[in-house]
Amino acid sequence: MSQDALRPNELFGHVSDAPYFHGPRFLNPEHHGHIMLPQPFADEHGKLHEIVRFRTGIEAIDKSIRPIDLQLTKFMVIEVFVGVVLCVLFIWLALRMRRVERPRGRLWNLLEAFLIFIRDDVARPAIGKHDADRFLPFLWTLFFFILGCNLMGMFPWMGSPTGVFACTASLALLTFLTVITAGMKKMGAVGFWKGLVPHMDLPKPVAVFLVPMIFFIELLGLCIKHFVLSVRLLANMMAGHVVLAVFVAFIAASYYTAAGHFSPAWFGVMPASIFGATALSLLELFVAFLQAYIFTFLAALFIGMAVHPH
Repeated sequence: MSQDALRPNELFGHVSDAPYFHGPRFLNPEHHGHIMLPQPFADEHGKLHEIVRFRTGIEAIDKSIRPIDLQLTKFMVIEVFVGVVLCVLFIWLALRMRRVERPRGRLWNLLEAFLIFIRDDVARPAIGKHDADRFLPFLWTLFFFILGCNLMGMFPWMGSPTGVFACTASLALLTFLTVITAGMKKMGAVGFWKGLVPHMDLPKPVAVFLVPMIFFIELLGLCIKHFVLSVRLLANMMAGHVVLAVFVAFIAASYYTAAGHFSPAWFGVMPASIFGATALSLLELFVAFLQAYIFTFLAALFIGMAVHPH
């Protein structure tokens, strides 16, 4: 029924990861238009080997947590595709820069404008001119990979890998490891962790109680900052695409009445939904660039705080 288009399971199915790509129904009527991905790690019965299964003891939660297995999903394919495109683009750019001194062409100027912006307006102000250039490859990779994954969600039947927690958590974990490594390399392994606690002239009895507590709070804060970094990107990308799916689903949901007859209201809902989806798509295009910038800027800020704690 067309009313099923507004059900939460149906809406979230369009923005979540899956072992298939959504497509027009006529491409694969047997699977409702889903283009199934091959599963090279499945056994002869099509069953995947579970590496880790998380159990909390609460049945409702355990059913919603998928096990870690070797399943090939559409977001994996999209992430590899984005990575390959970035490699091709910037290898081409590097080869051109070796042969020609000045930028030529729209694509070269566009890519160089992004690179210089991240260097001069993100990395160097946040980290410092002397240390920023060491982290530029990481920040450039973060920005363009997140931007590429965000923009893939603007294409029909694709999706944004940054709309799932596995992707954003991995990016935040890489940032966290970079921050920790940079801080320990700059301040020393002991100096970095010791520097989490500000210097205070305290009596020994008070310091024995207070210093470990402050260290634990600062360590917890360091972890929370990077956790929020992943949740912020996840929430912004998923929310926008869910709302977009709702606008489009109104077209199908309004086609029939509750009795199963054609509804004349469809003629009013359809153009309004298309207009709303178009306007929201333009907003999502802006958000795709904005969230890539915010994630990269916060990553640079956290690195700067690690290498310059004072």
